[in-house]
Amino acid sequence: MADANLLFSAHRDGVFRYLSRLVGQAEAARDLTQDVFLRVVRGPVPQATDVEHRAWVFAIARNLALNHLRDRRRRPNTVELTDTARPATQELAAALQQALDALPAVERDVFLLRESAGLSYGEIATACELTVDAVRMRLHRARTGLRAALAGPMADQWARGVRIAQRDGRGSHD
Repeated sequence: MADANLLFSAHRDGVFRYLSRLVGQAEAARDLTQDVFLRVVRGPVPQATDVEHRAWVFAIARNLALNHLRDRRRRPNTVELTDTARPATQELAAALQQALDALPAVERDVFLLRESAGLSYGEIATACELTVDAVRMRLHRARTGLRAALAGPMADQWARGVRIAQRDGRGSHD
């Protein structure tokens, strides 16, 4: 039987990265990470392999995050950012978060579990209650959707960087 402390040590960073990307707020991700491991400590840890334990922990994280996002949609935050002069990296981060938010929930979860948390296809399948083939398909769809959504902001960022380099004299090859 796995010890809850070992599960915490092994998975806290991955859970936090996944939740940070999913909810888009570091403070909420910290709270949710804490809630995940409170549930792990309070409940019986199932007899399972390390891979199955990892999938189990991330399934708890996913369920808590989905509940958090559902509650957040019911009570929208009234504070909005009005600063339009944001640095380029913030613009790209905002575009990425917006593109992630636009994905269907399962595709977003599959993508974040793979890219932010580093779970295998099998672990993602267990955490999301999908088949491995469904994980592959949803991951492909998520990547395609993100690529399409970010093509404009990335091209704008690249063009802005080229204009700045040319203005500074770094872009000319005379």
